[in-house]
Amino acid sequence: MREFGYQRARDVAGAVALLAADPEARLLGGGTNLVDLMKAGVERPGLLVDVQELPLDTIAYSPADGLRVGATVSNSDLAAHPDVRRHYPALAQALLAGASGQLRNMATTGGNLLQRTRCGYFADPAKPCNKRVPGSGCPALAGEHRNHAVLGASEHCVATHPSDMAVALAAFDAVVTYETADGPGALPLDAFYLPVGDTPHMETALPAGALVTGLTLPPAPVAAHSRYRKVRERASYAFAIGSVAAALDVREGTVREVRLAFGAVASRPWRARTAERALTGGPADPAAFAAAADAELAAARPLPRNGYKVALTRNLVVSVLTRLTEEAAR
Repeated sequence: MREFGYQRARDVAGAVALLAADPEARLLGGGTNLVDLMKAGVERPGLLVDVQELPLDTIAYSPADGLRVGATVSNSDLAAHPDVRRHYPALAQALLAGASGQLRNMATTGGNLLQRTRCGYFADPAKPCNKRVPGSGCPALAGEHRNHAVLGASEHCVATHPSDMAVALAAFDAVVTYETADGPGALPLDAFYLPVGDTPHMETALPAGALVTGLTLPPAPVAAHSRYRKVRERASYAFAIGSVAAALDVREGTVREVRLAFGAVASRPWRARTAERALTGGPADPAAFAAAADAELAAARPLPRNGYKVALTRNLVVSVLTRLTEEAAR
């Protein structure tokens, strides 16, 4: 591991100043991703700026403003918060599905948003990887890609984003707030994560030297009737091979409003807007759910060994929406 400096930030302005002064600085929250990457030699920061003690650890909800979450709120605290469980249950379920209890106690909201891909080629400095070393190639295309992307990928990168939390946030139109030396800013989650294109090393639209300060979920009554479903290769802690966050408002058998987002299928959480448009105003039945999923997944371009993800995601959509419809009828 490369030798590095360490500074503990006492306030947001101080953290931003430390980032601005050293282009090799990295932010340290819970360390559940960054420290592993440092041990592997993937991340080699010259300075760690510890932000755990910043006053960004609050959660607040109101019907008018929605949910506001500070960047240093732990995944455990966010999942257990009564307003999250009541008004955005899919978010709580996604967080609980995302990691072991020990990791949830340490992982932060901001760190979860910014975690890097778990692609094995990215995590191995002995292998080429366009995300780690631009222009070096993507060996996953012809190599091990069973759990890689089927949507929105390119010939430069087929890795997936590993976050469960971010999938639920995508379904609920989350907005990420940040601070820079030039002042505060905000990015809708749709714009926060960049498309892969030919620059997979550029993962977010955050300005250089930005500190994520929190996120907001706008008021969404439909979110109270939501669910997150994750499929993984073992029942214990594991990354998804497919997941769906869904919210549904059904009245008299007709879909009034629906939110859908997919996980483990792209380099970012995949908001299924084509499927949402297909469902809105139509019947709430398994055939309609399957047709909407097929419309969304028509853009899928699976590799030779990950085509199963298309059928898996389709089945997840049907299963989750059917369950929500049955619950609404009770």
